[in-house]
Amino acid sequence: MRSARVERKTAETQIALELRLDAYSPPSRLDTGLPFFEHMLTQIAVHGRIGLEVEGKGDLEVDPHHLVEDVGIVFGQALKQSLGNKKGIARYAHAYVPLDESLSRVVVDISGRPGLFYRVAYSAARVGDFDLQLVGEFFRGLVNHAGITLHIENIYGENAHHQVESIFKAFGRALAAAVAEVDEILPSSKNYL
Repeated sequence: MRSARVERKTAETQIALELRLDAYSPPSRLDTGLPFFEHMLTQIAVHGRIGLEVEGKGDLEVDPHHLVEDVGIVFGQALKQSLGNKKGIARYAHAYVPLDESLSRVVVDISGRPGLFYRVAYSAARVGDFDLQLVGEFFRGLVNHAGITLHIENIYGENAHHQVESIFKAFGRALAAAVAEVDEILPSSKNYL
């Protein structure tokens, strides 16, 4: 089974994350102290059909930034480990996901090259007390440590919650398609990913 468990401990955060690409189950443990963020992580698990557990503590009294970014870093490390040599994966995938009036597109390349291209104009700066600048920080940490190229665009939307949620759902669906095992070939003319 393609899976990994990664822990990260710094002066600012302590995170343990388990990722199971081939064993979907509803998240049994998402504990970050940030309910909206946990709701978004659930969207990745459900729509990506993956097993995901996250336990994270951080200096939330300072700002949630460190915790959200570090969860992205650990998620990226776990994704990279769980993919192993990447033989047989589809590699490229995309997903368009609507949520009511909002429509988002996510395109992923399991390329070995980190890159985030993030085009989102939120209708509000926050959802509840969650700063939406942190969404980009989560994905930046993820791509830098997974070594993937990720294009995220909210094409349109009026409700910030819907905008964010459609992004996380689209990421889950695109990720599931990109990591799907389709044959035994490494999908690269360089014979390296």
